[in-house]
Amino acid sequence: MRMKPAALMVLAAMQMLMNVQAADAAVPAPSAPVATNVAAAPVQVTRVEGINEFRLSNGLRVLLAPDASKPTTTVNVTYMVGSRHESYGETGMAHLLEHLVFKGTPSLPGKTIVQEFAKRGMRYNGTTFFDRTNYFETFAASDDNLDWALKMEADRMVNSNVWRSDLDTEMTVVRNEMEMGENNPGRILFEKMTAAAYQWHNYGKSTIGARTDVENVNIDHLQAFYRKYYQPDNAVLIVTGKFDEAKTLARINEYFGSIAKPARTIEKLWTLDPVQDGAREINIARVGDASLIGALYHVPQGSAADFAAVSALSQILGDTPNGRLYKALVEKKKAAGVEGEALALHDPGFMVLFAQLGKGQSRDEARRILLDVVEGIKKQPITEAEVKRAKTALLNQLDKTLSDPVRFGVSLSEAIAQGDWRLFFVERDRIEALTAADVQRAAENYLIESNRTFGQFIPTEKPVRAQFAAAPDVAALVKDYKGKAEQSAGEAFDPSPLNIEKRTVRFDLPNGAKVAFLTKQTRGNTVNGQIVLRIGDEKGLFGKKYVAEATASMLKRGAGKMSRQEIADKLDELKAKVAVADRLGSAVIVGFDTRRAQLPELIALLKDILRAPSFPEAELDRLKTEWITTIEEQRRQPDAIANNELGRSTQIWKKGDIRFTDSFDDQIAAIKAIKVADIKAFYQQFYGAASAQIALSGDFDAQSVRDDLKAAFGDWKAKSKFTRVADPFVATKAKELKYETPDKANANFLAALTIPLRDDSPETPALQIANRVFGGGGLKSRLADRLRQKEGISYGSGSGLSLNPHDANAVLFMYAIFAPQNLPKLQAGVKEELDRLIKDGITEQELAESKSGLLQSAQIGRTQDASLAAALANQLYVGRTMQYTADQEDKLKAVTVEQVNAVIRKYFKPEALVQVVAGDFANAAKKAEAADKK
Repeated sequence: MRMKPAALMVLAAMQMLMNVQAADAAVPAPSAPVATNVAAAPVQVTRVEGINEFRLSNGLRVLLAPDASKPTTTVNVTYMVGSRHESYGETGMAHLLEHLVFKGTPSLPGKTIVQEFAKRGMRYNGTTFFDRTNYFETFAASDDNLDWALKMEADRMVNSNVWRSDLDTEMTVVRNEMEMGENNPGRILFEKMTAAAYQWHNYGKSTIGARTDVENVNIDHLQAFYRKYYQPDNAVLIVTGKFDEAKTLARINEYFGSIAKPARTIEKLWTLDPVQDGAREINIARVGDASLIGALYHVPQGSAADFAAVSALSQILGDTPNGRLYKALVEKKKAAGVEGEALALHDPGFMVLFAQLGKGQSRDEARRILLDVVEGIKKQPITEAEVKRAKTALLNQLDKTLSDPVRFGVSLSEAIAQGDWRLFFVERDRIEALTAADVQRAAENYLIESNRTFGQFIPTEKPVRAQFAAAPDVAALVKDYKGKAEQSAGEAFDPSPLNIEKRTVRFDLPNGAKVAFLTKQTRGNTVNGQIVLRIGDEKGLFGKKYVAEATASMLKRGAGKMSRQEIADKLDELKAKVAVADRLGSAVIVGFDTRRAQLPELIALLKDILRAPSFPEAELDRLKTEWITTIEEQRRQPDAIANNELGRSTQIWKKGDIRFTDSFDDQIAAIKAIKVADIKAFYQQFYGAASAQIALSGDFDAQSVRDDLKAAFGDWKAKSKFTRVADPFVATKAKELKYETPDKANANFLAALTIPLRDDSPETPALQIANRVFGGGGLKSRLADRLRQKEGISYGSGSGLSLNPHDANAVLFMYAIFAPQNLPKLQAGVKEELDRLIKDGITEQELAESKSGLLQSAQIGRTQDASLAAALANQLYVGRTMQYTADQEDKLKAVTVEQVNAVIRKYFKPEALVQVVAGDFANAAKKAEAADKK
């Protein structure tokens, strides 16, 4: 269950426009650029906290951050170009170019790039934001994978095709992406607020661009834009993870160093907005149920000394559950949720704060409270306790980033976009040095009425304007910066199933709970774990689905003698994260992570959370408001409607069964009826650890943690024993369902059919390959090739496979987002590709690429301690070990084309396919009819 209303999930999404979905999964290798001269040796520029910066003779900056503790490598190329660099009439050009770069080069066609990504199981993406564009690939560490990725990035740096034909095809995909954003109230409000806040600067324009600019883009201008900005002297190459530094630097110099330094110069951009001299306001009226309000304030650039204080302010105001806005609005039932963030940009940026309201909550009253809280800090000064809490949270985020080579490499792109990668560490140092006086001064300077955009301009007799210092000299700021001591390095860990099995220790607690330990040295001494409580049975859980979900959601909202705020503060103090999720009422999954030194205290805290929850009445009221607001918002969203109706159309269970899918109205009614007494009774009856599975992976003392777990959970038993609720096979029958969602620019397609196989059935490996070829291989799949690459009608499409370890009940599902007017093309494309798959089967090349992608993707998953702990916990439940995983991978390797094609013909049955579409089809038909009359 998503506790934060969906419209409030806008801030992270708005920080970048994702062009390519991450893909899990012998063709020509990319060609390195033709050498124009013998590249001079790279020059080392500086070293900060384990990161070495080099400069090639053509101006390319290279950052190398080796870390052997996780056997993956990430290659990231950041270009100093984003929507800030676009000229009049060219909005969206940086983002559109990001799409076209994936279309390939003369020596490396786009299909070949996607094939290699899939074959190598690479996780990849391209992102565009205001100040930069970046591309990255994460893959299993090997010389071959790294060599290919470096060659590919060097090739497309200067040799990308950027053809008119590719632009015409991709245009509808980008338009589909635009329409997808138009379905999100928060994203639309965000775009309109920034447009009102900026008079001249390009930060007031959405990165995705104006529809007219994108649709009418001049290909010559786009190609010139590419040649200007995609050059070595305007790029930073980052390699993180496991790799040989000397060998990698030599490869980089070979592939990138031969690219000539361009003769052109990139002129400095000088446009800045004047200091705002009056409050502004924008109002938007669109179809929806939940209200959303927001306030935006101009703040200095990310490199400015004041930005650390601004970051702390966004935490103090917008955090859940400790922020001032949460306490003033959510706790007092004036809003359903709040969110806030300050964006660190190259030029003066902004802080934005949102509040979402449920039905019956006053927008005027919420506005008054929000503005009183934000602009009333002079009357209610920032406290030392608030600053301490904000600093702890911000520093923990940075600390976690430093411990994750993948996340760290990509995060450096943002600091690079601000002016220099070392700003990442400078900002950390500034946060550490923050005082309450610093934050108070920033609040009084920036969080004022005349600097606010709520929408409408309001003149004032005596304007009060924020004062901005001159932009800092970043080069001088970081010139002699040395940073701090490097983090402790982890071991070079082999993620093969048999090695994991060799190092895994399993045992039972006195009450029967099963435990698995995998100890290893990790970067930053991190440890991840999962506790799964199995509860109830089919009869006992009947009619208690929503009470079960509410019980799990209430665990962290008060326990022992601690309030929700105190629990959140304690987790920050322990550098820990705890997530609690309910799975269909019959399992409670508790995922956690922390450091070795803090693990004993975290286990003690988990004992309180799980064994002594207090279930405060006020928190239940807030939970219900948030929950209901989310569901009310989903009523009009095509994806939510399609998903709900697909579940309802295929179910066979009685209402009240935990497997039953309720309508939105019934969900709301059930939530409203929940009482604290219901939750307490459910907890007392069903909660215990006798049937639990507990798994930890990472850096910890096995014997002491074993004793801690025994003391915390070894004697905990539920009154009612756990019995697994079966999920038997029920054959689907062909059905097409269509639902109207007025005023929604984007439509959603979902389809499913059931297959009578378990995850360990002899035919399952062939089924997995069949799914990957059809739609499960990301951009390299039959569905993506047809719907996105060839016809350009879907930004995201594919298939998936749900496998069950207990019951022979697999589910093959398909999905796509599209413009409503393209429904006939969408349905025809899916049908034709499914028919072709059944008739012709797959090829030997598709078989090889799918095997490679599946195996390497699984290997990457085993390098992540969180997913590894989850896998070990699941194996304890099912009664398996990593030997089973090794055996299944051997079976996958042995699958033949004939076996895959036999499975396709046997189980891929169009006559059993249930299809659901949701969108504004009526309006699309009217537009088509009007166009025909012209």
